[in-house]
Amino acid sequence: MDEQDRWRHMASAPKDGSRILVTIRQSEQGPAEVDLAYWSNGDQFGAEGWRASDSSPGRIIEYAEPEMKCWMPMPSANLNRASMPSPWEGDDAQELDGSGI
Repeated sequence: MDEQDRWRHMASAPKDGSRILVTIRQSEQGPAEVDLAYWSNGDQFGAEGWRASDSSPGRIIEYAEPEMKCWMPMPSANLNRASMPSPWEGDDAQELDGSGI
């Protein structure tokens, strides 16, 4: 399976607290990138929503839904920055999950 085939539309992302890889859209702050994120049900440190996995109390990094383009499950082998997949470079939703076929 090609790396680009593993990306899924954000609507199907698990909201159970599990870590997933997400493509963050290009913005004025920088190019598209891949980050490790999880869904938080909210707590004393922040509201319900997507957080970067390196968030910590007092330093919560939150992502709004429109900032994220797509997701994929964590690879089963060692995960480090050098082995991160490339950000999804295709168009939006119509090409994810094979829906453009």
